[in-house]
Amino acid sequence: MTRIVRWDPFRDMLAMRTQMDRIMDEWLKESNGAENGENGQSTMRLPLDVSENENNFVVKASVPGINPEDLEINFNDKMLTIQGETKEERVDENERYHLRERRFGRFVRSMTLPVAVNADAIDAQYDNGVLILTLPKAEETKPRKINVRNAQPLVEG
Repeated sequence: MTRIVRWDPFRDMLAMRTQMDRIMDEWLKESNGAENGENGQSTMRLPLDVSENENNFVVKASVPGINPEDLEINFNDKMLTIQGETKEERVDENERYHLRERRFGRFVRSMTLPVAVNADAIDAQYDNGVLILTLPKAEETKPRKINVRNAQPLVEG
C-alpha cells in the first residue's frame, strides 16, 4: 500500500541546516588545527611565523600562559619540533559561560628547514608569551661572495 506524505518544506530546510552545521563543525575543527595524536588525544597545531635572513632562520610561536620549562623543543636532521600543553582551568559548577574560546590541551608543530643549520648554536628565548628561536645556518650553506680578478694577458714568444 502506498502512503502519501504531505511535503513539508520546513522539515527539509531543518534537515539541510543540520547537515550544514555538521559540515561547518568538521571544517572548523580542521581549520583550528586539531589533529588526533598519540592515544587518540586531540592535538592542536601550533601556528608559527618563520623568517629567514642571510645568516639565520627565525621562528616565532605564540604560547601565552605556558611556562618556558614546559616547552619541549627538538632539532634533528633539519626537522624542528615544538610541543607542549596548556592546562585547563578548573571550572566552578555554579559558573555559566557565555563565551569560551580559549583552547586547552597538547600542541605540537614540526617543520623541515630547507638547509642545514648549526644545531649547537640554536638560541631559544621566551618573551611575553612569544617563543623566539634563532637557528643559525651552517657555514657551508651561507652564500659566498666570489671575487673576479683580471685575467693575465697571454704572452706569445
